Amino acid sequence: MLVVEQSQALALKLNNPARVLSTIPTAKRFHSAGDGAVVIPHGMAEVRTLRTLGIDAPSPILHYYDWPGRFTPYAHQRDTAAFLTLYDRCLVLNEIGCGKTQSALWAADYMMQLGLVKKVLIVSPLSTLERVWGDAIFMDFVHRKAVTLHGSAPRRRRLLNTEADFYIVNHDGFSVIADDLGDRFQLVIVDEAAVLRNAGTSRFKRFYRWTEQHPETRLWLMTGTPTPNEPTDAWALARLIKSPFLTSTFTAFREQVMHRAGPYKWLPRPESLDIVRHVLHPSIRYTRDECLDLPSTVVQSRSVDMTAEQAKYYQTMTRRLVIELQESDNDITAVNEAVKLQKLVQIACGVAYDDMGNNVELDCTPRVKLTRDLIDEAGGKVIVFVPLTGTLHMLERELAKHFTVGVVNGAVTASKRNVVFNNFQNSKDPRVLIAHPATMAHGLTLTAADTIIWYGPINSNEQYVQANGRIERIGKRKVSNVIHIAATELEQKMYERLKNKQKLQGLLLDMLRDYKP
Repeated sequence: MLVVEQSQALALKLNNPARVLSTIPTAKRFHSAGDGAVVIPHGMAEVRTLRTLGIDAPSPILHYYDWPGRFTPYAHQRDTAAFLTLYDRCLVLNEIGCGKTQSALWAADYMMQLGLVKKVLIVSPLSTLERVWGDAIFMDFVHRKAVTLHGSAPRRRRLLNTEADFYIVNHDGFSVIADDLGDRFQLVIVDEAAVLRNAGTSRFKRFYRWTEQHPETRLWLMTGTPTPNEPTDAWALARLIKSPFLTSTFTAFREQVMHRAGPYKWLPRPESLDIVRHVLHPSIRYTRDECLDLPSTVVQSRSVDMTAEQAKYYQTMTRRLVIELQESDNDITAVNEAVKLQKLVQIACGVAYDDMGNNVELDCTPRVKLTRDLIDEAGGKVIVFVPLTGTLHMLERELAKHFTVGVVNGAVTASKRNVVFNNFQNSKDPRVLIAHPATMAHGLTLTAADTIIWYGPINSNEQYVQANGRIERIGKRKVSNVIHIAATELEQKMYERLKNKQKLQGLLLDMLRDYKP
């Protein structure tokens, strides 16, 4: 097969050209090259038809798309975008950190250029609405407009009627506006689609019912962990994409991939992984260690909302700091600024200290839930850095409900730390290591993890670099993934300075001087 880009055509030498000529009306016999030569326009319709005939024709996006934005696509991103253009319903199973967002947006943008898609609905976690999807569209697709459907039900519906190309809504928000979507979307992209893995939930039933009511709408599901708990998690996802290899009932699928080990206990069969791979079709998957052109570390940001209680204390503390700044005639030492900065970070993280030095826990459910979701997304072992002792103990309590957890902070003796580090590096458990970044000694190797989550930012560039360096060692197996969690603009700016190795001094003062109650 030859791609003739100047003519946007495919030239094929076939043993049985009549089969193609009779199936594709735009195909023409190329007599001068022999009886088996056929020339076909290199369009999406023709490529899809060729592939149904068993001819592996490349997606046109690989040859005629200009890949807009700040980044040059990696090879695996080009492959992923090309894959998406070829299927109306499919799965992207690339691991976290492989750039699924950009691949999906490139593919959607190309489908819009072709006129095959007019409007796209993106359904994603709350933490990625603005900081991931919104930012990517704003920065890299300046010719497109995006609207985030967030807030009260009336506000979501009002925004839904705004003219745009991309509409972004969180998973639970989809149910709020499902009845108002109508037929306006030709493509729905679901990020972290593993939230739909349980077919018995109202979330799945509502989404599945909508897809059945709109069978012509393209559906691209994306998740790096399609079966986070059991192989049976794959059944609901395969049902959404109408996999031709799926059993008609969940019970039959469970019998395929699990065996009964007691009255109420089921265990995976040895062949369950192969069955899951077969059922999750069509799909594409890249692991981070397969993406050889990725940088050694991928840094991501996830935003999260503060609760009403956190917001109340945060505003109160901010006003108090503004008054202190005014009373000091705008003169605050670097040490005092760092202390005051941490007071705001404490509130955002969920555990503050009162005037007596006691821990006061605030409702920080969204931040804890996001941390848990990120651990699920990562799939393997994860290090969670927490710069505040009170917050660390709270997070240990909450995460231990779902994962095996090891904890290291200043109160843990050197001998006990070594046990925790050794188990984390060389044993199955603990899966999650919660640590204060100051405990990460030089030379310590923790390459069992390839993902670091920063639950909150710190003041020290040295500690930040040193902590991230624990998985950047000789012997690491994958591209490192560093995720920043932030609920406030202050935290976002702290992370940005840490990432760029800039001093944090003056950051709080600038914020307080610009503060408008």
